Amino acid sequence: MIIRTCIQHSMYTVLVALAVIVASTATTISQTVRFPAPSSAAMVKQTVGVTDITITYSRPGVKGREIWGKLVPYNELWRTGANAATTIEVSDDVMIEGQKLAAGKYSVFTIPAQSGEWTLVINKNPNLAGTAGYKQEEDVFRVKVKAQMQPVSQEWLAFSFEDLTDSSATILLAWERMRLPIKLTVNTAELTLNKARAAIANGQGAYIGFANYALQTNSNFEEALKMVDASIAVQETYRNHVVKARLLEKMGKKADAVKVLEKGIALGKAMKTAPFDLADSEKLLATWKGSK
Repeated sequence: MIIRTCIQHSMYTVLVALAVIVASTATTISQTVRFPAPSSAAMVKQTVGVTDITITYSRPGVKGREIWGKLVPYNELWRTGANAATTIEVSDDVMIEGQKLAAGKYSVFTIPAQSGEWTLVINKNPNLAGTAGYKQEEDVFRVKVKAQMQPVSQEWLAFSFEDLTDSSATILLAWERMRLPIKLTVNTAELTLNKARAAIANGQGAYIGFANYALQTNSNFEEALKMVDASIAVQETYRNHVVKARLLEKMGKKADAVKVLEKGIALGKAMKTAPFDLADSEKLLATWKGSK
C-alpha cells in the first residue's frame, strides 16, 4: 500500500512537471512568433549630397475611418504615425523649413489644423511612446507648414523624399487626402569640402577628391591647387597632373595648364594599362593649344 502511494505521488509529480514544461514552451513560442501589427513598421532613408536622412515610423491605414478632426483631432499634438513616436535621424547638420537641426536623432510630431498651416514639432527625445512623456521644453523647434489636399485618397500613411537635388529635398508626409511637404536643405558644398579637409588633416588623403569637387562646384581653386601639389609631391601620376591642368585652365593660366597636361599625358602613356580617359585628355590638350 505504501509502495502504491509512493508510485502515485511520483506519477503526479511527473505530470505536474510536464504541465509546467508544456506551459512554459507555449509561452516561449507565443513570445517568439510575430503577428501582423495593425500599423506596420516602416523606415525610409535618403542621402542628400553626403548627408543621410532616416525617418522611422509606423503606417496606420484609413480603413474607412474619418481621419482628420476625428481619429486625429485638430489642434492637438499627434505622433505623426502610429505606435511609438516617429523619428528623424540626420548624419550632418541640416535646415528644416529654415530651422537648423544638428546631426542626431529626434522625435517628430505635428499639430494638425483644419485650415491653414500645421505645426511641425521636432523634439530632442527620440524614445517616446507616442505623445506619452512628451515635454514641450525639450522641443528643438516648432515651425508652421502648409498642408495640401490631394484628389485621391492614400490608404496607408507614408513618408517619402521628393524634388531631390544634391543640397535639398522635400520630405513628404501623405495620408488620406492630406499632403504635408517639408523643405529640407543641406550646405553640401561646404560640408563636403570640410569633410575632405578633415580627412587630409588626419592623413587620410582625399587631395584629388577635394580638387575634383572644387572643379565641379567652381570654387576654392587656390586651395584645391595646393591639395594637388601636395599629391604630386608624394608621387607624380597621370591623374594628379590632369586635375592640376584643369584647375590652372579654370584659373586663367592656360599656358601653364598646357605644360602640366602634356606631362600628365606622357605619364599616362607610360603606364602598363592606359588610363580610360587618355584620349579625352589628348583632345582637351589639342583644344587648348588650338585656342591660344
